[in-house]
Amino acid sequence: MSGSNSNATILLKRVLSLNEFSPLILCIDSIAQTANYVLEEILYNASKNGQISVIYVSFESVNCPSYAAKFIDVESVGFSRLSQAISSYLPSSPPATSSPKHIVIVDSMNHIPKNQVAQLMASISSKNVTVLGVYHRDIPEISDPTLEHYPSVLSLLYFMATTVLEVNPILSNDLDEEELKDELVKYLIPRGLNNSKFQLTLTNRRKSGRSLIHNFYVDSNTHNYEVVREIKDDDQDEDENPEALQDLTTFNLSTSTKQKIAKDQVALPFLEAQSFNTGGAIVYQFEKDDDYDEEDPYEDPF
Repeated sequence: MSGSNSNATILLKRVLSLNEFSPLILCIDSIAQTANYVLEEILYNASKNGQISVIYVSFESVNCPSYAAKFIDVESVGFSRLSQAISSYLPSSPPATSSPKHIVIVDSMNHIPKNQVAQLMASISSKNVTVLGVYHRDIPEISDPTLEHYPSVLSLLYFMATTVLEVNPILSNDLDEEELKDELVKYLIPRGLNNSKFQLTLTNRRKSGRSLIHNFYVDSNTHNYEVVREIKDDDQDEDENPEALQDLTTFNLSTSTKQKIAKDQVALPFLEAQSFNTGGAIVYQFEKDDDYDEEDPYEDPF
């Protein structure tokens, strides 16, 4: 198990340092945990292996980050000329070995029209460029009647990305996922969220078609990564797969950790019947509203 954990950590460090090449790294965050710490981890690890050049594409950010060499305001440039503006800062020919790595950070992929996502990625993707796209899963997608049967933006990004980094907060013992969702629906943000210590789920798709999924606890202050749980591939069966139950119904079919604990603590009535020394027995607990009749209607009259 320790060797498996070591391999997972090595894979994460390769992804964060951009040694595991991926044209598109999809970072999924929420109001409970921002992806900014993941972006900082990638820039920190990538800069250790050489010089980097960051192009920041802003849909919602006002100020240019300190690490960005170029800042593109989509509202000023216009979406129709966005790919041209990005390409103007990218090398037209294969760079030399000593040239800096080019990273394009898109602060919100939610604002890209879903019928334009593939076209934009194709226009800026190359072997010398890595796109770090942030997607906020709490922002609802604007419906377009003309694209009713078109895949969602997130589905398209999942299909195109070879690496997906999904961040979630580390919950305390007195707060589970269901309670957190209820609080966030009411726009009540509990304390301790958007912390520099968070949970990271890494999905890395190999050329063979396998998907390696690893969970980590990440401390961006000390740059420490701890493996939480490992799934060898996406074909491994589990007792319950919450992702397989999504979009099947409007009801919540998954079970939270708190609900599982409460379920295990329920005393089942058939266990009491098995405690008799003379074999099985029928155990019935009368309630106050029961109509008890001493005469058994099924008694043998003879």
